[in-house]
Amino acid sequence: MVGTGNAMGVPVTLAQAYEMIFGYVLLNDWSARDIQAWEYVPLGPFRAKVSATTISPWIVTCEVLEPYREMTPPRVQPLLPCLREPEAYNQDLALQILLEPAGAAGATSITRTNQRYTYYSSVQQLTHHAIGGCMMQTGDLPGSGTISGRTPDSLGSLLELSWNAHRPARAGRR
Repeated sequence: MVGTGNAMGVPVTLAQAYEMIFGYVLLNDWSARDIQAWEYVPLGPFRAKVSATTISPWIVTCEVLEPYREMTPPRVQPLLPCLREPEAYNQDLALQILLEPAGAAGATSITRTNQRYTYYSSVQQLTHHAIGGCMMQTGDLPGSGTISGRTPDSLGSLLELSWNAHRPARAGRR
């Protein structure tokens, strides 16, 4: 959640982007993934993204997350100089998806992942978004995209958990 913005045409540094972020919410875009898979080539996600978007009812501020800061994962390719982190901007935040099918006795964990697996931190994403002069404003809500780990039990979306709809994703299965 952007707390303070930048002027149109003015790129921001990593340090400035860190100061611009007020806090974080959980966001789910509830994509119609079967439509999205069809649209991806050649359009990219389009109509599949119009289902709904929800966010958590709370904002976790950057100050609260300060003790959980860590560096992003090792790079496959070198980053542009403007995105090279001189300090830790990513967070070690455990995430879990619970699923409670109708008639079930309770919710079951179907995946566990961690924000630390994001290749680009929120700060890097905001810096890159503004690098061409894109204006950010108070209240803007950039999304990180799906947060998945490296193993099958840490995939971050139902599409990934079902191996692109080739295998059913089941509650209670890891």
